[in-house]
Amino acid sequence: MSRPRLIALLLALTTLLAYLPVVHDGFVDFDDQDYVTDNTVVKNGLTWAGIKWAFTTGHAANWHPLTWLSHMTDCELFGLNPGAHHFVNVLFHVANVVLLFVLLLRLTGALWPCAFIAALFAWHPLHVESVAWISERKDVLSTFFAFVTLLSYARYAKENCRRSFWFALIFFALGLMGKPMLVTLPFVMLLLDYWPLQRFNVSTIRLLVEKIPFFLLTVISCVVTFLVQSQQGKGGAVASLVMVPLHYRFYNTVAAYGHYLLNMVWPVNLCVIYPLPGYLSWMHATAASSAAVLLLISWLVARGCRRRPYLAVGWLWFLGTLIPVIGLVQVGSAALADRYTYFPLIGIFIAIAFGAADLVNRFQIPKIIPAVAGILILMACLALTENQLRYWRDSETLFTRALAVTEDNNAAHVNLGVALEQKGELHRALAEYLVAEQLAPELYHIHNNLGNLLDTLGHPEAALAEYRKAVLLNPGLPALHDGMGTVLAELGRFSEAMAEFTNAAQLDPAYPWPHFEMAKTLLKQGHDAEGIDQFREALRLDPENFQILAYIAHVLAAEENPKIRDGRTALVLAVKANTLTGGAQPYVLDALGMACAATGDFTNAIDVTQKALDLANAAKMKKLEPIRQRLELYKKDKPWRESFLATNNAAAIHP
Repeated sequence: MSRPRLIALLLALTTLLAYLPVVHDGFVDFDDQDYVTDNTVVKNGLTWAGIKWAFTTGHAANWHPLTWLSHMTDCELFGLNPGAHHFVNVLFHVANVVLLFVLLLRLTGALWPCAFIAALFAWHPLHVESVAWISERKDVLSTFFAFVTLLSYARYAKENCRRSFWFALIFFALGLMGKPMLVTLPFVMLLLDYWPLQRFNVSTIRLLVEKIPFFLLTVISCVVTFLVQSQQGKGGAVASLVMVPLHYRFYNTVAAYGHYLLNMVWPVNLCVIYPLPGYLSWMHATAASSAAVLLLISWLVARGCRRRPYLAVGWLWFLGTLIPVIGLVQVGSAALADRYTYFPLIGIFIAIAFGAADLVNRFQIPKIIPAVAGILILMACLALTENQLRYWRDSETLFTRALAVTEDNNAAHVNLGVALEQKGELHRALAEYLVAEQLAPELYHIHNNLGNLLDTLGHPEAALAEYRKAVLLNPGLPALHDGMGTVLAELGRFSEAMAEFTNAAQLDPAYPWPHFEMAKTLLKQGHDAEGIDQFREALRLDPENFQILAYIAHVLAAEENPKIRDGRTALVLAVKANTLTGGAQPYVLDALGMACAATGDFTNAIDVTQKALDLANAAKMKKLEPIRQRLELYKKDKPWRESFLATNNAAAIHP
């Protein structure tokens, strides 16, 4: 086996072993819901409807159809097995490591500097986030196509192969459909034209003209991305100049460049969310020191770039490819993110590796010295990567870590609260939400989370106050009106509740939940026929939603009013809901039991209700007495009946 192939194999195997622990990690409650676990379209796997959705949706404030198709493929093959989803990310990262090594070797022919760059890229702890986070599939996927694009372009530039040029264009388009951060790739091509391809002896105009198709794709991607991320109330990801003023963005941009350089050299205290500082004095000081470092490096690069062109290429690669995410267009509330360095840091690695090789040759340094130094650096990177991987085990660990290494991190408090709430630790979750509310009272989603939790804890009046704050901050979001309407209905303020549900339905005619909640409210008032009509509308809008299916099945199977009761339809809906959930949801099985009993099939009613009770006990669910009561009735060949009027106190488990 040739030496380059052996090195590529060692890089691949070491990277695979280093990241293998992530297959034991789960999904995290930070974007993984939007991308996989709560995304019905993605969970359905590869379908024609899903493919169409991938190319037309702006869901998760991005247009990246290839990323959606990738997640759909995972669900088609592995279902919701998080270890398999993680492993696919790792495989993409391994492929990227090998592709980077091959690309640099073909461009420069310098074996050991290229191997060192690829190893740094593979094992630097700043890149853990891009690999260990399932939602960052877009990072490893788009970078895969970036490297394939550059490999095709290098062949075109060296061999004048027109077919390779068009392949490069196609791969670039695919990369943009994975993650639009690749919009700067045509500038990287120009940098490679300067060094190592040395094509600047050709007319500069010609070099620019041949890149026009690539720049056109860049412009299209920028426009689409900005439009999608600017949709307030849907994506709403781009912060306005009022929320984040221009001078504040400038300070943060300069500070972020410095922070990335510091974390590259000293990668400690890394975390998933770095909050925007709330005080300008700190920003001034950090931006000033970062600006001094950036200017010094730029001056040194300018002085040495004529004899050492790789310095300019590496430095401009780093500065340029970070521009889409550096904060001039502020997306979200983060000051910076480790994942943003996945592709840009390659530029710094190039400058370091080839600079070190030049120093060794210039001063005739024994080769054992740089070899030992390089091995020690890579071993340190591997150790830090292994340590950083531990924090991605689950949501609680991830956000506890973020709070341990940052200050005033409202986003980490909120996400830790969500993780605790899902574990059933409701009072700990409430404490986290209250801290987040103190830090950022202007954020509607914090009040929404508080409203949901306070209602669950049995404080509807306090919940209503939080919902009102949320609606005032973002009146165009249907879910907020829907949540407020739900609490108003609980308080018996039915006319106000119906007004909120109507408002939510008008804001988004495709949103099923206002119709679902309207139906429940109408049942509480004794308007059964109108309620069933609203249930039908909710089901029409989201026919694959198992929660809606199970609840309607419950109503149709158990309703005291014989004019409304329809056991056969209830059975069809409950069977579908149970199929969608794989027979693993207690309340779906409970609804199926009611439907079986309503059609006279008490044998199956007993079986599925007993399974519902077993699963509910295993999950330590509360208020299980109604299921037990139903089970006893089925054993006596009697169906379950209940009224859904507001005056009725019968307990039932609802979705």
